[in-house]
Parts: sequence; structure tokens; C-alpha cells
Amino acid sequence: MSKLLAAMVSASLMSVGIVAHADDMMKKDDMSTMGKGMKAEKMSSPVGKEASKKSTMKMIASAMSAAPVKVAKGATIVVMEPDGKMRTLREGTNGFTCMPDNPATPGPDPMCMDKNAMEWVHAWIAHTNPAPGKIGFMYMLSGGTDASNTDPHATKPDAKNHWIKTGPHVMIVGADASFYDAYPKSADPDTSVPYVMFPDTPYQHLMAPVK
Repeated sequence: MSKLLAAMVSASLMSVGIVAHADDMMKKDDMSTMGKGMKAEKMSSPVGKEASKKSTMKMIASAMSAAPVKVAKGATIVVMEPDGKMRTLREGTNGFTCMPDNPATPGPDPMCMDKNAMEWVHAWIAHTNPAPGKIGFMYMLSGGTDASNTDPHATKPDAKNHWIKTGPHVMIVGADASFYDAYPKSADPDTSVPYVMFPDTPYQHLMAPVK
């Protein structure tokens, strides 16, 4: 409540009790404003900045765990925001982009990919067809979270979407259909050997275990 409004209230209302109540409301508003200011100050304080720095370093370490050390050191590190947009945490030099584990998923799933694989991921997220003829390579050396092997956009298991568990692996995306025809396309594959995930969809890709 502003001082002008308080003056109007006190002029029009002669009751001391009502004026006192108005004064009390002013104090509460001042305390609320002060609280918001203190919260903002805390976020910009050295302690808040240090916590933010630690969070960023943790995400970078997670992202780098997806690829071999030499690849990860030169990779750009990005994180996906809730709205699906990418935020860059660190610029890279070697054409690879790494993303940290998604905390919303049950298993570890950091990934690191080349330019073509990154375009493929964007198409997958946007539910659009990947550009043809752009073969990409992707590392997931920390493993992958459980997923449907047949439905590219399933978010939870059901009786028909063939949920599977995957360990550390690499992926080849964007190849011609004939390339994937040379590998098993079972809905319930043996994940200890190379197989095709999302077979016969625009997002089919080779999964090759490394452990």
C-alpha cells in the first residue's frame, strides 16, 4: 500500500483502529518487498553464484562422461531447458556436442554426438523426419535409461511398447534403410549385441553395446 493511499485512508476514516490497521498493512507490504529484495540479493550473492557454478560444473562432468576423454574435452556442452531449447554451458572445438544426464529419467543417459547426430536428435525431439543422407555418430558410454524399443516417443512402459534396458553403447543414426536391414530388428532384442532400435520408423538407428 503506498503512502498516498494511506493518507487518503486516514483522512477519510477517523477511526484510530482502522488507521492503525492501514499502518500495519503498509509495514507488511514493506516487509514483503524487503523479503523479495533479500531473495534476489541472495541469488546474486557470492554464495548463490558459487552454488550455480557447482551445478554447472556437475552438469559438464555428467555430459563429458558420455564420450571418450579426448572427444569430451573438445566437445561443446549443452543442457536442455524445460521448454526444449538448448543452453550452452561450454563452447567446444571438435564438432561434438555433449548433453548431461536427464534427472527426470530413471537411469543415466548423458550423450555426446557429432553434428549430424545432433540434427537427428533435434528432429526426434520435434517429431519431424530427420534429413536423409546424414549419417551421425553418438556416444552413450555411461549407459542409457530404460526405453521403448519400438515407440520413439513413449514416456512409460505398457503392454505393447517393448520396454528394454540398455547399458553403455554407441549409436549410428541417419543411415540408409538398407544399412539397418543388416542387423536384428526384433521388438525385444538381445541388447548384448548390435541391434536396431525403433526399427522401420524414421528414427531407426543402430545400437552397439561397448561392454
